[in-house]
Amino acid sequence: MTIPTIPGSSGYLDIHPERKISMFKNPYILGLTYVASIGGLLFGYDTGVISGALLYIKDDFPAVGQSHFLQETIVSMAVAGAILGAAIGGWINDTYGRKKATIIADVFFVVGAIVMAAAPDPYILIIGRVFVGFGVGVASVTAPVYIAELSPSEIRGALVTTNVLMITGGVFVSYLVNLGFANVPGTWRWMLGVSGVPAAAQFFLMLLLPESPRWLFINRRENDAIIVLGKIYGSDRLEDEVVLLTAQSERDRRKRDDVTVLHVFKSKEIRLAFLAGAGLQAFQQFIGINTVMYYSPTIVQMAGFHSNELALQLSLIVAGLNAAGTVLGIYLIDHAGRKKLALYSLGGIIASLIILSVSFLNQSSATTRNQNDFYGWLAVSGLALYMAFFSPGMGPVPWTVNSEIYPQEYRGMCGGMSATVNWVSNLIVVQSFLSIADAAGTGPTFLLLAVIAVVAFLFVVLFVPETKGLTFDEVELLWRERAWGIEVGGW
Repeated sequence: MTIPTIPGSSGYLDIHPERKISMFKNPYILGLTYVASIGGLLFGYDTGVISGALLYIKDDFPAVGQSHFLQETIVSMAVAGAILGAAIGGWINDTYGRKKATIIADVFFVVGAIVMAAAPDPYILIIGRVFVGFGVGVASVTAPVYIAELSPSEIRGALVTTNVLMITGGVFVSYLVNLGFANVPGTWRWMLGVSGVPAAAQFFLMLLLPESPRWLFINRRENDAIIVLGKIYGSDRLEDEVVLLTAQSERDRRKRDDVTVLHVFKSKEIRLAFLAGAGLQAFQQFIGINTVMYYSPTIVQMAGFHSNELALQLSLIVAGLNAAGTVLGIYLIDHAGRKKLALYSLGGIIASLIILSVSFLNQSSATTRNQNDFYGWLAVSGLALYMAFFSPGMGPVPWTVNSEIYPQEYRGMCGGMSATVNWVSNLIVVQSFLSIADAAGTGPTFLLLAVIAVVAFLFVVLFVPETKGLTFDEVELLWRERAWGIEVGGW
């Protein structure tokens, strides 16, 4: 077998165009994707809802209002839980499967929502945030891998990006919920507690869904896997996919006994893949996305708009742009490609961060109300521009790339480690943003993020390959060629 005839490869689909699968012509694939992506919705909701809830938590708990450190801790403890969830999530995925990992995450989501809604003080609230954070961490590892392993290669990018759309949709919904409960007794308790509803729904729906066929194959459950694959592919392509997966699973089972962190990183190919994947995850955070998402109402207030409700309304527009941009990303990621999309995205991010920096630098020296209002609106425009460029590119690209660049036997482990890098980077940013802004000023802080975005641009140019339309096996060969500087022509 040569590379162009691998099922799902561009050469294979050129020879058999009738076997190409369209995203919207198979309701079974879409159903699996959307149910799995509820984890993304919860990911987005539980990370985004705190931005509005924090405004009211400060009112109910004076100690929180008087301490930036306590505010940062309430926000960031969900991220601390996500670090633990992502670190353990890779092992859970490989040992128990993608389906059980999702169900475990849902249990933590529900328990965390109940604890937060009932919290009598900020410290119990923090414990609840850790619980939902653990669920977020496991979901951030599991959903992209589950979707990628169920997806035909020609639409894999779009389907994995659907999970990112649900993340951004979750953030948008969280802002709507924040507005809806703004004048309701209990405000933030409702905001944080309602996340238990979709988590419970996913728990029961996942009981009805199959396991990833690739995980089933490697665990010697071929008959179960073939039943799932039969609902995805036509009979002709199904036969080819089964032959390929049978060969792959035999190879992967032989390697699996040696799957340890030490063994993994003895491989130059895996080191290069992990550098690209984990680097994208780190830069996604260090260019400031969760600074914008978690603190956008606070940033809007810094810009001169002091009403809580107005801050939430303007932040809702920013979140809406995030969701709309991700819809565009679903189309672009399998057409423009991962690398090109990331580079265009970073270019726009650099420009918008400079606008934010200039607006805050000038607002601090504004001498009239009109000047102050102008730079306030310029800051809000910078936030919107940032989101418009981030959401189609640096939002979905790191998660998509990380779902497809690792071999089957390392996918859970390396995916978990990459997601852990994302959440550690996230924690560093959210735990330090307000303090750095206090010490250095908001304008210089955004300028620092712009410099980091320039470094990210160079990183993508040098270290991230294009994986658009490649099968998992072609991606493995790509890393082998990069590692050893030779072109691999077949098996």
